[in-house]
Amino acid sequence: AAFAVAGGLRSFLDVSHIPPRAPGGGMLADLRDGWREFFGRPWLWSIVVAFSIANAVVGAADAVYGPLVARDSFGGAGPWGLALAAFGAGTVAGALLMTRWKPRRLLLAGMLGIFPLALPSAALAVPVPIGVLFAVMFVAGATVEVFGVSWMTALHQEIPEEKLSRISAYDWFGSIALMPLAAAAAGPTESAFGRTAALWGCAALVTVVTGAVLCVPEVRNLRRHTGSVPEEREAKEVKPEPAANGSADAERSVGGLG
Repeated sequence: AAFAVAGGLRSFLDVSHIPPRAPGGGMLADLRDGWREFFGRPWLWSIVVAFSIANAVVGAADAVYGPLVARDSFGGAGPWGLALAAFGAGTVAGALLMTRWKPRRLLLAGMLGIFPLALPSAALAVPVPIGVLFAVMFVAGATVEVFGVSWMTALHQEIPEEKLSRISAYDWFGSIALMPLAAAAAGPTESAFGRTAALWGCAALVTVVTGAVLCVPEVRNLRRHTGSVPEEREAKEVKPEPAANGSADAERSVGGLG
């Protein structure tokens, strides 16, 4: 039902201003083209690499360790289901927040919102009382949605429209590629180190990779454009001549990486 509603809402989008696309050179050529676009933006691939790890360990914590902790400490599946629902409610709250809050530094604000994603694993490691777990899951859901909105805004702002689907393919593939491996490794990891240590490890990995991404200057400095996206892209088309000895990165601002 939710997908049907989403499809109905998308039918109201006006795409009449987008010109028809010319045929591509085939799937392999499109993949090569998309890879060049993807790897040429440090802010893009660094965040995707971080999320490949963060999504993997959070997925293992939610899908494997969470139900086990619920069985042993919370009385069964019901409380864990409510905790997951609290996370979903948090994403709704985060989305509502982002309808009013427009952070200037998109990816800085978004990545700061990923640090609380480590809290559910830490809460399960303790484990905290169920009421505290609900609150932790709600906060994590809200801050993750802050990242989600900031991330999609950055993609639409920085990526040429005709390249967006190729970039999104690498984004999604990279972001979820390690999740099956992490789920498969969750059991052996618990056997080797114990469930509590495994959960603390999940929390630590999320914190470390998030902090590492914030060391990338393009992530910290990419700014929201004040004009409309078409206006900003038209402005990018008029570029000064590059300096004779300047590097490619020195010749353009972060917002002009595309």
